Amino acid sequence: MAASFAPFASWVPRVLTLCFACFLALFAVDVVGDGLGVWQTLGVVALHLIPAAIVLVVLAVAWHRELAGAIAYFTLALGYLLVAGGRVHWSAIAVISGSLALLGTLFLIAWLSRPRGGAPAAG
Repeated sequence: MAASFAPFASWVPRVLTLCFACFLALFAVDVVGDGLGVWQTLGVVALHLIPAAIVLVVLAVAWHRELAGAIAYFTLALGYLLVAGGRVHWSAIAVISGSLALLGTLFLIAWLSRPRGGAPAAG
């Protein structure tokens, strides 16, 4: 049973992280058509893509080091909660921080379900 759970536990956080990065990238589309020039629009879009890029950089680390990814996603969740606390609606905090905390939990589960080293040495 544990052998069949490991690939599932390994791939779910990676796929969900890619989906979450795409969700964050959708916020960059909001600035298109605001009457800005081409270069201003590109600059603002690039600025709005920074959170998605951060999530993808953490995914690159977490791909092979699930525990480091879990810690990083928990840190990002707490950081967003503290930075955006009183500035945005509570539902935005719940969606962003909650998703990051979920990703951290899933990477922690993936790390815990990974098979460890060989059998212990006999006497």
